[in-house]
Amino acid sequence: LCTRLGSNSQCSACLCLPNPDWASYTLGVFICLSCSGIHRNIPQVSKVKSVRLDAWDEAQVEFMASHGNEAARATFESKVPPFYYRPTFSDCPLLREQWIRAKYERQEFLHVEKQEPYSAGYREGLLWKRGRDNGQFLSRKFVLTEREGALKYFNKNDAKEPKAVMKIEHLNATFQPGKIGHPHGLQVTYLKDNSTRNIFIYHEDGKEIVDWFNALRAARFHYLQVAFPGASDADVSDCPRQTEGFRKRWFTMDDRRLMYFKDPLDAFARGEVFIGSKESGYTVLEGLPPSTQGHHWPHGITIVTPDRKFLFTCETEADQREWIAAFQKVVDRPMLPQEYAVEAHFKHKP
Repeated sequence: LCTRLGSNSQCSACLCLPNPDWASYTLGVFICLSCSGIHRNIPQVSKVKSVRLDAWDEAQVEFMASHGNEAARATFESKVPPFYYRPTFSDCPLLREQWIRAKYERQEFLHVEKQEPYSAGYREGLLWKRGRDNGQFLSRKFVLTEREGALKYFNKNDAKEPKAVMKIEHLNATFQPGKIGHPHGLQVTYLKDNSTRNIFIYHEDGKEIVDWFNALRAARFHYLQVAFPGASDADVSDCPRQTEGFRKRWFTMDDRRLMYFKDPLDAFARGEVFIGSKESGYTVLEGLPPSTQGHHWPHGITIVTPDRKFLFTCETEADQREWIAAFQKVVDRPMLPQEYAVEAHFKHKP
């Protein structure tokens, strides 16, 4: 059995290349080795075989030929909300697993009523939150309310006043299992007193934490729809952005924000740089200006903004290339309407 060209040349779940070597002969989709392991965990829905190593009978071959990845997407992804995050091969295993389970096991994108946990505009529950001072994870009550435009958490379940209120307009969430030390670890970034702050949370149940993640995306998406009525769904649907980010020691790039932390798990950033687009006067250059002292740092990077230059150095040439590629990708991307507001906030930041 050979995969055909077109939509079957990629894994149906994570879109990795090259041609996938596995297939679900009950769903009619071609998948990669990594995603085949997830399919094996839902045998009541999906049964898998190697495309090249296993024996295929004629009926199975005909079934695969008459279905395929494109047909499966038309069915099982027919009602994916615009804010729902579709993971790729570069995302953490949890996101890929829950994407597959949501499509085939729970069939959330065939039955809209099954999307209620992340699309209702309100969510409440207990999550494990990392303490700022001692690093211990404690159970905390979290409430997400689109009506108030905020994510709140409480130190006690019966507390009347929240410990923190995070406004949806300044919120981002990314899965960071390596940094947090838990496969379900989620990092939530927000603004407090004009400074960026992180909180680190997780839930033992994978579906629960991914539902929280998509609920945050839904709230942010609906906020941006109201705040920028002229923007298309595509413009606002990837906010917050799920990216693992490029990190070197204490630097983290979260979309257009380059942040400095003394320690990777610090709650507050020590400093921030906004990186806009080339149309707005932002440039990334290899190396440091000739007048820079300390030429024993050969792997420099200069970020030019309309107001000033920021100088960075890397330990290796490979790190330098990786960071320059990451910065250049951001600079080459046109700014969205809401990103001009973020830029203005940085310019007026005390």
